[in-house]
Amino acid sequence: MKKDIHRIRTLLEKLYLKYNRPELIKPDPLQFVYQYTDAGDREVAGFLSAALAYGRVEQIEKSLNSLFARMGDSPYEFVKNFDKTRIRRLKDFKHRFTSGDDIADLLELLREVFRRYGSIETFFMQGYDPSDRNLIGALRQFCYSLYVIHTAKHGRTVSPGLAYLLVSPAKGSACKRLNLFLRWMVRHDDVDPGLWKSVNKDKLIVPVDVHIARLCKILGLYHRKTVSLSAALEITENFARIQPEDPVKYDFALSRIGILEDCNGRYRGRCEVCELFEYCLERKDWGK
Repeated sequence: MKKDIHRIRTLLEKLYLKYNRPELIKPDPLQFVYQYTDAGDREVAGFLSAALAYGRVEQIEKSLNSLFARMGDSPYEFVKNFDKTRIRRLKDFKHRFTSGDDIADLLELLREVFRRYGSIETFFMQGYDPSDRNLIGALRQFCYSLYVIHTAKHGRTVSPGLAYLLVSPAKGSACKRLNLFLRWMVRHDDVDPGLWKSVNKDKLIVPVDVHIARLCKILGLYHRKTVSLSAALEITENFARIQPEDPVKYDFALSRIGILEDCNGRYRGRCEVCELFEYCLERKDWGK
C-alpha cells in the first residue's frame, strides 16, 4: 500500500463519523433487517436482502418491498413453514434475472437449514474454523453444503438462478453479497446489527463491488483491473493494516460516497467538497 497508513486511517475515521449513522441506512438494503425485532426474522431478512443486493439501489428497494410483503409479518415463520401455498405467492416475483422460482428454491433450502440446525448461524458454523485467516473456507463450505442439500432433494445440480444467489468463492468470485450478509450479522455498531456471536469480526472480508473497488483504487488500496476474490482479499488485507481487529469497519461509510454522493470516479464541481478530493487529484488518469 503506497499511501501513508496514518493518513488513510485519519480519512476513514472521518468518513466513519460522518456516514456510519442509523439515519443514513436507507436506501441501503440493510434497512429491511431493521423492520423486524425477532432475531430469526432479522436473519432471514438479512440473507434475502443481501442476496438481492445487485442492480440499481431503487430497484433493489422496490423488489425487497415486494418480496417481504408476500412473506407476511414474519419472514422466519414464512420460511419455516414454506409449502406449495407459499410458493404460489412468489410465482410472479422478479428482480432483474432472479425469478420467483429462484427465491422458492432458496427458501426451500433455508427451510431445511432451520429444520436441521435452527438458524443460519448454526449451519454456517459447521464450516467455520477460528484458526482460519478469514471466512473463505467457511463460505466455500456453506455454499457447498447448500448445493448438496438441493441435489439430494431434487436429484439435480442447482439452477443458474439459484447458483447466482449462492455464488461460492470456490470459483474465484468476490462473493460481495454473501460477504455483505456476514458483515451485517457479525459486526455490531450503530449501523450493523451484529446478530451472530460465534464469528470473529477480524475474519470478515470486504464486500467488494465495482463502487467499492473504484473508491479503494482512489485510496491506493488495490490496483487490479477486475473485481475478483483476489481483489477482495487484497483490499481486506490493506484495511487490516489500518484496522486489524475490524477490517470491514469502514465499508458502510465508504460506500455512502458512491450511494449518497453518487460518485462515478469522474470530476464534477461537487467533488471539491468530498473527503477523497485530494486523493483523486493525485491520480494521473483523473478527470480524463
